[in-house]
Amino acid sequence: MRDDITIVGGGLAGLTAAIACAEGGASVVLHEAHHTLGGRARSTAAPYVANEGVHALYADGPPWRWLDERRLVRPYALPRPGHLLRARFRRDGRLTGRPPAALLRMAARRGLRAPVEEDFGSWATRHFGEEAARMAAGATGVVTYDADPGRLSAAFVWERLLRVAAPRYPAVRYLVGGWGRMIDRMAAYARDLGVRVETGSKVDRLPDGRVIVATSLDAARGLLGDGSLRWESGRGVLLDLGLRAHPRDLFLVSDLDEGGFLERYSLPDRSVAPRGESLVQLELPVRPGEAKGTALARLERIADLALPGWRDRVTWRRESIAAGRTGALDLPGASWRDRPAVERGDGVWLAGDQVAAPGLLAEVSVTSALAAARAALASRSRSRRAA
Repeated sequence: MRDDITIVGGGLAGLTAAIACAEGGASVVLHEAHHTLGGRARSTAAPYVANEGVHALYADGPPWRWLDERRLVRPYALPRPGHLLRARFRRDGRLTGRPPAALLRMAARRGLRAPVEEDFGSWATRHFGEEAARMAAGATGVVTYDADPGRLSAAFVWERLLRVAAPRYPAVRYLVGGWGRMIDRMAAYARDLGVRVETGSKVDRLPDGRVIVATSLDAARGLLGDGSLRWESGRGVLLDLGLRAHPRDLFLVSDLDEGGFLERYSLPDRSVAPRGESLVQLELPVRPGEAKGTALARLERIADLALPGWRDRVTWRRESIAAGRTGALDLPGASWRDRPAVERGDGVWLAGDQVAAPGLLAEVSVTSALAAARAALASRSRSRRAA
C-alpha cells in the first residue's frame, strides 16, 4: 500500500513536487484553489499568448535538466544571432547596441566573490566604480523587480548579474506557446503518474498526514498559522502589447537607467501572436510610494524608444502590478539559507520562489519543490520502517 502525500498549490512548485513524489512511489493528491493550474506560470489564451510577466528559463542548471529529462519544456526556441542584433541597452535615455565597457569588465570578473553582509551598491562601487555599479543595478532590475538593487545583498545581486550577463551564447530558452503549455504538460504527466489533481479546491486547514505547501507565503502563513513566514519581495509594473508588426521593432531592450525590460516574444516564437502582429511584454520595478500610472508612464517611454509609433498599432493591451509575488529579495546579511525553511516539522514542507533554495526566480520553485519531495519521501520511508 502506498502512503499519501498532499500538495497544496498547483503552480510550478506544486506540480514539480507532485511529479517528484509520484515518481518516488507515493500516492499524491494536489489541491489548487483556482479553476486553472499554473499560478504565475499561467499564460493568456490565444491569439495573444502572454506570460504573467517577462518569463524565460535558463538551460545551464539542474532545474532545466530535471524538466527537460521529462520533456516538459519541449518544444522550445532559442534566440538566434539575428535576434540578438536587434537587442539594445538604454543608457542615459538613449539606446545603444553595444553593452557598456564597464559592464563587460564587471561580467568578466566571474571568479570574484561578493559578500552576503554588504549591500551591492557599496561593494560594486568599491570594486568597479560608481557608474558601473549603477548600470549593474539597472541590468538586474528585470530579475529582482526592485527599483534599487544596490540596497540588496551584494552576493544576491552579483550572482544574478553574472547569470544574465554570461559571455557564452545565451542559455535562455523560450517555451513555444508560452509557459501555460509547460503547465499543461506537467499536469498531464502528473495525472499519468497517478496524481489526483483537484482544481477549484480551496484548502482552509492543514490536511492530515504529509503535506507540501506550495502556495504564496501569505497563504502559507495563514494555513500553517506561522507568522514567521515572511520575506521581502519586489514590486513591478507589467505591460503586454499586441501590435501590428513593424520592421523596425526591436527584439529586446535592457534598461540600465531605470531597471526596465522589453522583449518581443513573437520574434523567437511566432505562435504567441496572430500572423502579421507582434507580442511584446515589458516590465519595470516600481519605486517606493510610486503610483501605478506614474510607473506605467515611465515604462511606456521604453516602448517609445523600441517600437516606432506603437500607440497607433495596438491591437491588444494588458497592464498590471506584480507585488509581493516576484521571488525572494535578500537584504544585506541574509542569503537563501536564511529564508523560510523547506522543512517545517511535523510532516510539513514548504516550496516556492521565496523559500530556502538556490536559483533564479522560477528555478527556486523547482529546486525547493524537489527538496521538499525528497524529504517527504524519505520521511515516509522512515515512518514505515519505524512502524
